[in-house]
Amino acid sequence: MSDPAFRTRVKASFSRQPFMTTIGASLELVEPGEVHIALPFSAHLSQQHGYLHAGATTAIADSANGYAALTLAPADAEVLAVEFKINLMAPASAGRFLARGRVLRSGRRLERCGSGGNRDHALDDQHPTRWRDPLGGSAPVLRLTLP
Repeated sequence: MSDPAFRTRVKASFSRQPFMTTIGASLELVEPGEVHIALPFSAHLSQQHGYLHAGATTAIADSANGYAALTLAPADAEVLAVEFKINLMAPASAGRFLARGRVLRSGRRLERCGSGGNRDHALDDQHPTRWRDPLGGSAPVLRLTLP
């Protein structure tokens, strides 16, 4: 049975992630089986060509998938990524980035998460540009029972 207080639990867990705070990421949406995480562009997170580093974009995609799985997990469970694949379709050039994690299939111990037809976008003046493949960015997430 999933946790009825999943929103509070996801928000509390996100606030305990120093890395997400360090890069300036924020939760945008927390719904059953779906979480969106936003990241503003920062020159401190860019690579040598001035684009946002792929490590930053994949970090928010990974966290969005994990938190999407956590929204469906029982209260005594946590989640960890087991595998992660992402296809970068364009350079990360925009003022803001949005990763949309979504549970595609839920099992007893694994949740298959990904964009599932939704696209992750680079947002600049309300003109979205896809930066992650909508079918290629999926990951199984392991559900663990806390001791």
